[in-house]
Amino acid sequence: MNCKFLTPTFLTSSPSPFLSPHSLSSSSGFLRTTTRRLFRGAKIQAFSTMAAEDTGGNVKQLLAEVFKKSLNATVPSEADAQPLIAISSANFGDYQCNNAMGLFGKIKGKMPEFRNPRSVGEAIMKNLPESEMIESCSVAGPGFVNVVLSRTWLAKSIHKMLLEGIQTWAPKLSIKKAVVDFSSPNIAKEMHVGHLRSTIIGDTLAQMLEFSGVEVLRRNHVGDWGTQFGMLIEFLFEQFPQWENENEIPIKDLEGFYKQSKKRFDDDAIFKERAQKAVVSLQGGDPKYRKAWAEICEISRREFQKVYERLGVHIEEKGESFYNPFIPSVLEALSNKGLIVESEGAQVIHIEGKKIPLIVVKRDGGFNYASTDLTALWYRLNEEKAEWIIYVTDVGQREHFEMFFHAAKQAGWLPGDDNVYPKVSHVGFGLVLGEDGKRFRTRSSEVVRLVDLLDEAKSRSKQALIERGKAAEWTEDELEQTAEAVGYGAVKYADLKNNRLTNYTFNFDQMLSDKGNTAVYLLYAHARICSIIKKSGKDIEELKKSGELVLAHSDERALGLHLLQFSEIVEDACSTLLPNVLCEYLYNLSEYFTKFYSNCQVNGSPEETSRLLLCEATAVVMRKCFELLGIIPVYKI
Repeated sequence: MNCKFLTPTFLTSSPSPFLSPHSLSSSSGFLRTTTRRLFRGAKIQAFSTMAAEDTGGNVKQLLAEVFKKSLNATVPSEADAQPLIAISSANFGDYQCNNAMGLFGKIKGKMPEFRNPRSVGEAIMKNLPESEMIESCSVAGPGFVNVVLSRTWLAKSIHKMLLEGIQTWAPKLSIKKAVVDFSSPNIAKEMHVGHLRSTIIGDTLAQMLEFSGVEVLRRNHVGDWGTQFGMLIEFLFEQFPQWENENEIPIKDLEGFYKQSKKRFDDDAIFKERAQKAVVSLQGGDPKYRKAWAEICEISRREFQKVYERLGVHIEEKGESFYNPFIPSVLEALSNKGLIVESEGAQVIHIEGKKIPLIVVKRDGGFNYASTDLTALWYRLNEEKAEWIIYVTDVGQREHFEMFFHAAKQAGWLPGDDNVYPKVSHVGFGLVLGEDGKRFRTRSSEVVRLVDLLDEAKSRSKQALIERGKAAEWTEDELEQTAEAVGYGAVKYADLKNNRLTNYTFNFDQMLSDKGNTAVYLLYAHARICSIIKKSGKDIEELKKSGELVLAHSDERALGLHLLQFSEIVEDACSTLLPNVLCEYLYNLSEYFTKFYSNCQVNGSPEETSRLLLCEATAVVMRKCFELLGIIPVYKI
């Protein structure tokens, strides 16, 4: 394998037509802050490989090209020095180049003309080539070069995006193919709220990588193999002796069927023995057992699909059973490398730093999660040629992933450096909690079914719309579609806006509020922006071709700058695998727009054309954010 380095009351305009997308168409503190920015900027640049002509809307990358020339002229002996570009605070400029301190540490004593880091920063600024991007520069503190971007360049870049499409602002990442392993429910069990986070976090990561030009293999590693199937199959034979003559197994409640079979398995020793023998028959390829297994899987699969359709999630199933035939040869290869040894009757791999080994073959000779996961990883690296394999599961599985990732490195499948491709990442997430601070459950202590949660969100959303008088204004179809878009979007956004590593409390009232950082607020904001454009009576597509965008007012410029930062924010969210980074950007975008609209008249003003174009650019970026987050925008509210 090749290794590569890698607001509440918003506006008052009346709504536009429903669902009509394109027709609406101190110094220490300073140093600490700058150090954080420096680190963040450096990490992002290592993740992306862009040439100047391919950077599109990525301001950091464009500035990096300009500053690279200055660095070469300033310290030619440090040819490998890469520009460290970071977003600056409003007090110092728009962006910063943070190379001076690091470079001074390398050249101190070698280049006497540089007395301190600040003198390096001043030289970097002086050696900058001409660029239409840059309006002015200054040096602050120990050599931080602050950059103020040109208003004219900002306006031209936004207008160019409007003409050529938001795809021109997509990041260009250094990898071509990735696997995102997410959702992964167990066959014969209903999807519950615990699957919500894996499903929507995984989908958003996949969406962002796909937008960034990566081929993403969306994998649903369902639990469709193992000892529980002997139990299920034997119970099927017992309850429905004529099942083979039926067109379809008459199981209406597969979750209930599973619970009954589990109780029988636990309470009846004779049944348990039969179930264990059934596993042997299934794994041995007995046609009758394979047929029963396949039909149970299909019933479960249909139920999963209903949830995926509601969530708008596309995923390809490759469950545990798919990798089962490859396990013996993979384990044999690991054994030949001397990695697998016998321990107390089981076959294990000893992991450095871990007291407990990784069991790959159980005492009874059966395979387990570790053997399946190692095999799946081998397949993804060797057969599917993936460069980045991302696993989205709860944080409780962190140690399991650490151990089998380490085993893969010991086998030579993966490089020892986590910053070199091919690489693996465990995207862990916290719990969904109830109001009592405990794991979210029903009043009867049952796990909350995901389909029930989504139904409740839609129902509450619809009721809120009815209370606002929309039932009298809209058709039933409009009411249903909006309730669904807002309800499902609210559930997704309430999850995604949190750092995935933390737990969060599920609260319908908060997530369905139209004030604050919620999907409802953001969807309403989008609809109102579209309404401003519609009320102008102007053809926005014609304005794109004939009009000019000018960012004369400070609030216009602030909004325009935030729009231009979209590409690097998506790149940051991809590199850190944190969807909340994008959510924060989206919410801040709505806040910048609110300030702009409050202080800059749009319709009927001398600047109407320019400001309508700025409204349209905001709506376009909002829609792309919604799409990446799996939220359907609404155009009427």
